[in-house]
Amino acid sequence: MEVESMNGYERVMAMIEGREVDHLPLMPITMMFAADQIGVPYGQYVRDYRILVEAQLRTAEKYGFDYVSCISDPAREAADCGAIVQYFEDQPPALVEDKALLADKSKLKDLKVPDPYGGGRMEDRVRAAELFRKKVGGELLIEGWIEGPCAEAADLRGINTLMLDFYDDPVFVRDLFDFILEMELAFARAQIEAGVDIIGIGDAAASLIGPRFYNEFVWPYEKKMVDAIHEMGCKVRLHICGNTNKILEGMGRLGCDIVDLDFLVPMRTGREAMGPDQVLLGNIDPVKVLRNGTPELVQEKLAECHQAAGSRYIVGAGCEVPRGTPDENLFAMRDYAWGHVAVPSS
Repeated sequence: MEVESMNGYERVMAMIEGREVDHLPLMPITMMFAADQIGVPYGQYVRDYRILVEAQLRTAEKYGFDYVSCISDPAREAADCGAIVQYFEDQPPALVEDKALLADKSKLKDLKVPDPYGGGRMEDRVRAAELFRKKVGGELLIEGWIEGPCAEAADLRGINTLMLDFYDDPVFVRDLFDFILEMELAFARAQIEAGVDIIGIGDAAASLIGPRFYNEFVWPYEKKMVDAIHEMGCKVRLHICGNTNKILEGMGRLGCDIVDLDFLVPMRTGREAMGPDQVLLGNIDPVKVLRNGTPELVQEKLAECHQAAGSRYIVGAGCEVPRGTPDENLFAMRDYAWGHVAVPSS
């Protein structure tokens, strides 16, 4: 029996819940690429939620995406904590590593959790969620975003210093993670109340540590985040950029509704590590295949990912769609999703 046609929200939710879908969901991450679709400098995209929403809606409509996202950059929470952030006209904001907010770790005891409605960069994301809900609620899946424990700790402390802290001061690391957990869950709750359907957790720095420190320090806090967001009634997507081959099993035990795999991780390896029920998203090479390849290569590599992932699969790239990606390559990605339902794992 043929499945009735679905909208984007229905399609992704059906995939997450293990129901039949009319075709594979399509959820590539777009940020700078989205800003380019409406011809605005990226510096405006990250600082004005109305521009972000317009760009996301335009991109989703043009390329047939099943969702829109509040994602823009990892500096929102840190900025509201008081970190020094460098802004650029047409590039993502950057935290100033050599002037990290917690370069002096004794400052942690006086650091206050920012109010997500306090008029800062966190509130700008909450307002994006509200506007998405007004415009496409129930039609496209709406994604909020928070930083994971390791990523946010790197933003506040400095990535290189944090890596030493795991060895030199594990008590401080846990205290810092406790602060981050409280902050990120408040931020997640505000976005959920504003209308998002899923919270993305970005924890890129977690790919830089080995399985020992991941399992000892990071995993327990990621797990607390995932469980708390589920208790709020929201779905969770995990996105850890980079080579996560050595922590895949732990990622699979978090209970996330969707797990992204970067292109450095073979899809088959991810499936073997996480079992048959985990929804996997990805993971063609964003540059070599999606931006620089041909439509035929895009479809060939997606087919390989699909075959390896099996039926619990969402079409996407290994990470953000790069600027300059040709329309025909994204349309090839769309056509693959629209033309396929599921394949059994071999």
